[in-house]
Amino acid sequence: MSESTSFDLNAFIKESKETLLNPKVYFSTMPITGGMADPVIKALIYGVVAGIIVFLWGIIGLGGQTGVFGAGIGAMGLVYTVIAAVIGLFIGAVIVLIISAICKGSTDFEACVRVVAAVMVVFPVSALLGFITGISPVLGAIVALCVNLYALYLLYFGLTESLKTNTGTTKIFMYVLVALLVIFMIAGLNARKKLNKYMDEMSQVNQTELMKDTR
Repeated sequence: MSESTSFDLNAFIKESKETLLNPKVYFSTMPITGGMADPVIKALIYGVVAGIIVFLWGIIGLGGQTGVFGAGIGAMGLVYTVIAAVIGLFIGAVIVLIISAICKGSTDFEACVRVVAAVMVVFPVSALLGFITGISPVLGAIVALCVNLYALYLLYFGLTESLKTNTGTTKIFMYVLVALLVIFMIAGLNARKKLNKYMDEMSQVNQTELMKDTR
């Protein structure tokens, strides 16, 4: 008789809380074998929850649009988030495997997939805080940066505790990734500022031409 592989939702919720609140302990005891089904299901759940939150923000109007447009954007966000969760799981696992190999850790692909699936607990958190961008793009970017930094914090313990990488080398990788995140955030804010300035200038030009045409 085959062993039952039913998914334990209560255990999933408990593991999610442990990952967020006590990552060092969680990753030090996290099973790194047992099949690909559990991490894939975990990633899917995180993606679905995050997608539902994005969908609700779109309906409410905190996604930047209201009514039918908001619902449509939210629905696209739901689909995109679920797809991104599955694709991101395996792409992320390949990246983690490369980092782990460089840092003298495990190169078992399943173990890397499980680490990435656990780190994806930040997906719903990021979606929940996504409304802040609609209120203030700058504040939203800062919040997004904080969420990403916390994801790196979780990944650090996933690498050192689950994959047994060299602590010193892993820290260097984390510092580099932190620097890249900060650079990307600043570049994104500058690009948004220039785009807004350009749009304002174009709006003024259009208003001026419209006034000339009506004379």
